[in-house]
Amino acid sequence: MTGLPIGFGIRLSDSVRVGGRAQVLTGGSPLRVLFPGAAARDLLATGGFSVSDGPSAELAEKLLAFGMADPAAASLAAPADKAVTFVVPVRDRPDHLRRLLQSIGPGQRVVVVDDASLSPQPIADAASAYAAEYVPLAVNAGPAAARNAGLARVRTPYVAFVDSDMVLDPGTVPALLRHFADPGVALVAPRILGWNPGNDAGWICRYEDSRSSLDLGRRPALVHPRGTVSWLPAACLVGRVEALGGGFSAELRVAEDVDLVWNLVREGKRVRYDASVAARHEHRRELVPWLARKMFYGTGAHELSRRHGSNVAPAVLAPWSVAFLLALLAQRRWSLPVAAALAAATALRLARRLRRSPKPLRLASVLVGQGVLAALGQGSALLLRHWWPLTAVGCLFSGRLRRAALLAGMVDAAVEYRRTGAELDPVRFAVARRLDDLAYGAGVWLGAVRGHSAGALLPEITGLRTTRRRRRP
Repeated sequence: MTGLPIGFGIRLSDSVRVGGRAQVLTGGSPLRVLFPGAAARDLLATGGFSVSDGPSAELAEKLLAFGMADPAAASLAAPADKAVTFVVPVRDRPDHLRRLLQSIGPGQRVVVVDDASLSPQPIADAASAYAAEYVPLAVNAGPAAARNAGLARVRTPYVAFVDSDMVLDPGTVPALLRHFADPGVALVAPRILGWNPGNDAGWICRYEDSRSSLDLGRRPALVHPRGTVSWLPAACLVGRVEALGGGFSAELRVAEDVDLVWNLVREGKRVRYDASVAARHEHRRELVPWLARKMFYGTGAHELSRRHGSNVAPAVLAPWSVAFLLALLAQRRWSLPVAAALAAATALRLARRLRRSPKPLRLASVLVGQGVLAALGQGSALLLRHWWPLTAVGCLFSGRLRRAALLAGMVDAAVEYRRTGAELDPVRFAVARRLDDLAYGAGVWLGAVRGHSAGALLPEITGLRTTRRRRRP
């Protein structure tokens, strides 16, 4: 048997396509096609099941590992009371800290790590007012080191890292703790939504409310590099202390959360995102600080590339999808027929590998259609986000590139506006969307220039023999 306890419940993820009578399962990240046996089909007849014996535990373990099922967290047993310690890194902002500590509530173990505040006394007073342990650092070491200083003082099985500009609901952390009924889970995070205490949030804040860098979407997910959710923000994380070791890489001041997640995954531990649980973050409201933060995030791509290689690639494309995008970018009379022929040939080739499916060609066509949409999305991101300086220069000389960039920008803004349901007019949403991409992309390029490496800018073409090596720090 696996480590999953008896009674552990799972349900197929919403993104999984079920063909026939559960004869074919398609989904996960990376995309997989499974052909369950008769016993597995019986277990999956209602879309989920609870572990009752060895075979059911093995099936549950496989589906969880493939990202094709999610824990039925509400039905899982919660850890005992007082099993978690809250670690709050802070530098100044005592009002934010008081608000967070009030939301955590009384009777909790809380460690406030003061990362060399310019005015430490208000921070110490806030910690004392809410019976939190106050740990001052003599030198500003950054949020990763501050969290590690707090982690070293944790004596409970679980730790909740929460930034001072967050606000928690009473049920946020208890709900996340249920995931640790799976002994393979090391880290879990909630969905992070906006906190707007004022009446007028402003257009930047309303954009962030709909498409914040910290909001990872409406669907739960297994977190791993290149997954639909590939990282978790350190603004709110709950972890199993014994699985975290020394914690974050203390030398990192950006992308330390991505680095931690990827290190845990590389060690074989599970990391989960639970979109059904929410925490609140006060987003930036002013244009310049907002752009500066986006750019700061982008600078972390270089260090991630140095540590984790092609996991940080801005696009991962199959050879056929590269040819598909190049045919469209050429904008010739033959472009659409050639692109259609590439997709059709790929579907036919894939159908031969899916002969066990009741309708192999139909399934292959659906999968190729998803691949086409993914390729278009990644191609658009390269033009508008990661490679925008090259796009800007190219547009000075190429009408085709200008048309491609204009169309990509319009379609991207329209799709995201509809997907997010932003409480903002389409024009300002489109402007904010482009500024978001420009700032992040500028940060990626700045990090690449400083680090003398283009690793974070290089896409990966799957199926090629040459691979970029991952170097350990």
